[in-house]
Amino acid sequence: IPEAWEQHTLMDEQRRAFYEYHAAMLEPWDGPAAMIFTDGRQIGATLDRNGLRPARFVITDDDLVVLASEAGVLPIDEKRIVRKWRLQPGRMFFIDLEQGRMIEDEEIKAQYAAARPYRQWIDNVQIRLDSIPAGDDTPQAPDTSSLLLCQQAFGMSQEVLKLLLAPMASGQGDGIGSMGNDAPLAVLSDRSKPLYNYFRQLFAQVTNPPIDPIREAVVMSLVSFIGPRPDLLDINTVNPPIRLEVSQPVLDDTDMRRLRHISAHTGNKLRSCEIDITYPASWGSDGIEARLQALCANAAEATQAGYNILILTDRKTDAGHVAIPALLALSAIHHHLVINGLRTATGLVVETASAWEVHHFAVLAGYGAEAMHPYLALETLSNMAPELGMSAGDARQHFIKAVGKGLSKTMSKMGISTYMSYCGAQIFEAIGLDAGLVHAYFTGTPSQVGGLNIFDLAEETLRNHQRAFGQGPALSPGLDAGGEYAWRQRGEEHMWTPDAIAKLQHSSRANDYQTYEEYARIINDQSRRHMTLRGLFEFNMTPAQAIPLDEVEPATEIVKRFATGAMSLGSISTEAHVNLAIAMNRIGGKSNTGEGGEDPARYQHEMRGQRIGQGVKLSELLGKEVLVDYPLQKDDSLRSRIKQVASGRFGVTTDYLVSADQIQIKMAQGAKPGEGGQLPGEKVQ
Repeated sequence: IPEAWEQHTLMDEQRRAFYEYHAAMLEPWDGPAAMIFTDGRQIGATLDRNGLRPARFVITDDDLVVLASEAGVLPIDEKRIVRKWRLQPGRMFFIDLEQGRMIEDEEIKAQYAAARPYRQWIDNVQIRLDSIPAGDDTPQAPDTSSLLLCQQAFGMSQEVLKLLLAPMASGQGDGIGSMGNDAPLAVLSDRSKPLYNYFRQLFAQVTNPPIDPIREAVVMSLVSFIGPRPDLLDINTVNPPIRLEVSQPVLDDTDMRRLRHISAHTGNKLRSCEIDITYPASWGSDGIEARLQALCANAAEATQAGYNILILTDRKTDAGHVAIPALLALSAIHHHLVINGLRTATGLVVETASAWEVHHFAVLAGYGAEAMHPYLALETLSNMAPELGMSAGDARQHFIKAVGKGLSKTMSKMGISTYMSYCGAQIFEAIGLDAGLVHAYFTGTPSQVGGLNIFDLAEETLRNHQRAFGQGPALSPGLDAGGEYAWRQRGEEHMWTPDAIAKLQHSSRANDYQTYEEYARIINDQSRRHMTLRGLFEFNMTPAQAIPLDEVEPATEIVKRFATGAMSLGSISTEAHVNLAIAMNRIGGKSNTGEGGEDPARYQHEMRGQRIGQGVKLSELLGKEVLVDYPLQKDDSLRSRIKQVASGRFGVTTDYLVSADQIQIKMAQGAKPGEGGQLPGEKVQ
């Protein structure tokens, strides 16, 4: 449980070397956790690097030491207390009962850091990938036609180029889109989806709060070690295994050349072996299972033969060979090596055309990839660079930087600080995969619903392959339009269609209830267009078992339990926010302020006992700035009954809290779990 040393530039050099040497042995354990340990002679406690677990201690004049989550858990007279303090992030509290004294964090760490020549050991056995000379066998950039075939074979679309790759190359960050995903789950879509889309990221809730990867960058690290892990307990070994360090897990072409020829630069201490994860397309979907078993056996044999870096590659995809989904091949090999006790003897690097989104890289990392090379994404960016007004090298480097930022953000949603801790952690839930498939190849992954088996996955992959390499006359000469992120005529289905939006707008502008009913029918009838899990259910209506209406609550009572979603002022306009409050108050339900606070003018008159009269204009209460003014009804209320309080947010006053019927205190983030909203600058007035 080391402290955050990677970005700590002022740390003592010996202590830094101590942490750096041990980093390759075991990934840091992130909490939040306060660990207490003893062997009977000494007792101590330490906090993890983020320090999010409270641990406070007091020492009395008769040498009683009390450590607990809060000060004052035991009634101790203040006059007896000689010291009162807290454990700090990554710091240690240690009492030696034999010496009868408390040893401070600095002293104990200095003692162990100076006990062995860690810096010398690091210089002897640790190398950085970027310090190795690159070979000169640069792969030729593919021509446009072969690039297009590869893009089609792996399911890339025009939308991926415009909405994902271009913003990452231009802005060095993930493209930002509006909130909410109204496209169907991968298993319910009638279009082929990459295997990554069947996995959903889990996120921290109350037990381990999310981290802010920007403001808390000091605890974040993307450093990864590729290759064998040293024996944690054998510190006296004469010939420790060499360690290969990379500053972040996304590798470019130069890095891959270094990896392929690494044995020549390490005296054969590191040896890489390429494992081809394609198989003959003529085998059809039935061939995938046998090929996976062969891949697992090949990986185990290569590891036992002394190859300590395995490169899983789908570069040999062509008209006659189809690629096994890289995630499936990786996870199968990773678990096979774990079961056979070989995983710490080798490193896994994935060279694939199938990864271009941050989520793709996150899932590969979660199932054991110590590094990844997205060659198709990089080649596509090289091809796009002139349109983006930059060099191919800049476009590729910006993309790699953007993926790194995205990985930090993804890890931080789970409260994890380092890539080494995230690698192989499997912090995902599978949705839409068969239980047998998950158990065999993604062992330990939770999955609540069934779905596709391994042959169905192979069928989807073969369909994309056929679309690219088939000879049919109807095949499109260009990339598919996509339609995943925005509605397209022949693209992915969406719950919000132009027809639905038109009917909603028409019904509200014309005050036409019949048009509204048509809109509601489109939105509510999810059992016709299967897009969500709830859309697979229908109420089983049995007229013979109907209950008389006088035995159930009237609708006027039922609607009092209704509450709107929490939408902050700013995410929607003042008028829309007020309308929701007025409507919910009229029916006796509750509206929610969201995190953005509430204008005191909306609740102050009510708190003073003043009632709204018939015909009072909205502008008389909120000011002339309202864009849409209208008369209110007698006893209307503009107050949101549910008020939200979020840490560090604006708008929370005593009046605000007193005016609430319910107060919601947010522990983590809601709408974008573990992440929070992103407010575009142009929306701020």
